[in-house]
Amino acid sequence: MIPKQPTPDLLGRPLADLRISVTDRCNFRCPYCMPRSQFGAGHAFLPRAELLTYEEIDRLAGIFAELGVRKFRLTGGEPLLRRDLPVLVALLAGHRDTDLALTTNGALLAGMAAPLAAAGLRRVTVSLDALDEAIFRRMSDAEVPVAAVLDGIDAARAAGLAPVKINAVVRRGWNESEILPLAARFRGSGSDLRFIEFMDVGTTNGWRRDEVVPAREILERIDARWPIEPVEPGYRGEVATRWRYRDGAGEIGVIGSVTAPFCGDCTRARLSAEGRLFTCLFAAVGSDLRGPLRAGESDAELAGRVARIWGARSDRYSEIRSGVRGTSRIEMSYIGG
Repeated sequence: MIPKQPTPDLLGRPLADLRISVTDRCNFRCPYCMPRSQFGAGHAFLPRAELLTYEEIDRLAGIFAELGVRKFRLTGGEPLLRRDLPVLVALLAGHRDTDLALTTNGALLAGMAAPLAAAGLRRVTVSLDALDEAIFRRMSDAEVPVAAVLDGIDAARAAGLAPVKINAVVRRGWNESEILPLAARFRGSGSDLRFIEFMDVGTTNGWRRDEVVPAREILERIDARWPIEPVEPGYRGEVATRWRYRDGAGEIGVIGSVTAPFCGDCTRARLSAEGRLFTCLFAAVGSDLRGPLRAGESDAELAGRVARIWGARSDRYSEIRSGVRGTSRIEMSYIGG
């Protein structure tokens, strides 16, 4: 195997983060991600045989680690729907010098937090777009109460998966009224709340620019209630700009992919549940890794393949969005956020 080293793309961005989707299924139908009109009862999900096995995911993770990846994040769909997920966590936790986290909608987290932590998971990020029950159910389009997600957050803290990060997508006309209630709920809690601009991921979520609540507006609303000040980024490729409450009640973050693109520092690759490598959240197609893996390619050959794919990368969709609107893009439910 080649030695561990950063693998740069055409714009000099190193490969440092890998988001691993373990399933394309989800128990929510959030309209901004997996709208029920497109993912209804008749939708055909991936057959089990097409999903990467845990052993295959672990092998590919090791190859990515050799190429410089230091962070693995399990995503979906909803990753907690994948059977025996702690088994995969235990495998991935065996890769030294890497950070292992998971993003979830939290509906099943209360019962899973302890076994995931015991298997070696370090952190979780929970999606929570509202505290108001009616708004939450409209945003999630699921018969899951807010309390179930809050219980999951509490269970994650109790299991030592801290600090728990909370992600809230903000969509004008839907849930911008929840910005201050969410901030109030998690101030001083030890959890980092991050607001995300409504993005045009995929082609089915009905994205309109006038439904984007700009990061600046979100910050102004919070600052008017609880004064905040900027915090320096913790590392290259950190997608959220960080702010702390001046009274010491913790931090918030904003992810402004639409109004303040951060393509220039993007270090993320995405591995879909069926083993396709995507070099951008807004990509149209991915590169097949499952086929070569199952055909018997060696680790060195697979590493060379990944290095070539990343080395040819020049993605910067968010910076040139207006020039490429209308093109096809992979749905977020296939490759995580």
